[in-house]
Amino acid sequence: MTPAIFGLAGATLTADERSFFREADPAGYILFGRNCENPEQLRALTDSLRELHGRDRLLVSIDQEGGRVARLRPPLWSPFPAGEVFDKLYQIAPASAIEAARVNAWAMGLELAEMGITVDYHPPLDVRQEGAHDVIGDRALGAEPVQVAALGRAILDGFAKAGIAGCIKHMPGHGRTTTDTHKEMPTVTASDAELEWDIAPFRTLADAPIGMTGHLLFTAWDEDQPATLSPYIIETIIRGRIGFDGLLLTDDIDMEALSGSVADRSERAIAAGCDVVLNCWAKMDEMQQIAGRVPAMTEKALARLGRALAPTRLSGSEGDKRELLAKRDSLLAITENAA
Repeated sequence: MTPAIFGLAGATLTADERSFFREADPAGYILFGRNCENPEQLRALTDSLRELHGRDRLLVSIDQEGGRVARLRPPLWSPFPAGEVFDKLYQIAPASAIEAARVNAWAMGLELAEMGITVDYHPPLDVRQEGAHDVIGDRALGAEPVQVAALGRAILDGFAKAGIAGCIKHMPGHGRTTTDTHKEMPTVTASDAELEWDIAPFRTLADAPIGMTGHLLFTAWDEDQPATLSPYIIETIIRGRIGFDGLLLTDDIDMEALSGSVADRSERAIAAGCDVVLNCWAKMDEMQQIAGRVPAMTEKALARLGRALAPTRLSGSEGDKRELLAKRDSLLAITENAA
């Protein structure tokens, strides 16, 4: 199996994609707006991926946080808010905020499962920092680690009720970034002691099934390599100090924060200790180059993938989406009523 998650070009698989994916056997796939025209089409697309590989438990993923990070949007799919609304409610009523985050994720998960999706790259556990770039901004679940972990746990629990695997990101923490990693590399100069604040939520939720690295340079830990490409950060900080033993993905390997060819970056990320490379843009030449350069998934990585997907399911989940959304909205109304 190729240790990569690949994107798809459009609403259906092309003949070239079918041929390449069948041969490369990637760990999974990621969906974007270009792949999601309507519910019927999307479910047919995800079913075609499972049929291609002959396995029901396939990593079919999406970046669906709510707010500005949403690939499935109204009116064809339900609206979901950004993390900031749960942060605001937490300041007034922490227990209500936790429950609102849980039922929101549960409803979101039910909708994803209906579409044949098994993994959502959510929740972000990046602790918001004053003066940081707004690439995280309203996506953050708060500015205090205990709160971020509590809301993050609620999201993971809601997903689990729906049969969806969540993914904690962006390890070891994206909250201090001064630039957008889609465009350039951020350099974080905080001390090792200060960075304990950033990794605290990840340590609390280290039992999450899937985690994602961030493309940030942390000078206290590695002055030359960003987290995604740093053996020290992956093994000593993420695997060691945080204690994360789930499936570790890179953030999109094509981001401009990284240098070198996409194949070079992919090879370095796997060598550094990442289990799987995330490649989003469905460029056939780059996907072929990645498949030709990276080694097959290790037994340990395959076991992690299996554990992450084992609880996922596409039908039979308990819960009524409308009732869950109504409960979420009644809880979020506490913030408005308190204003």
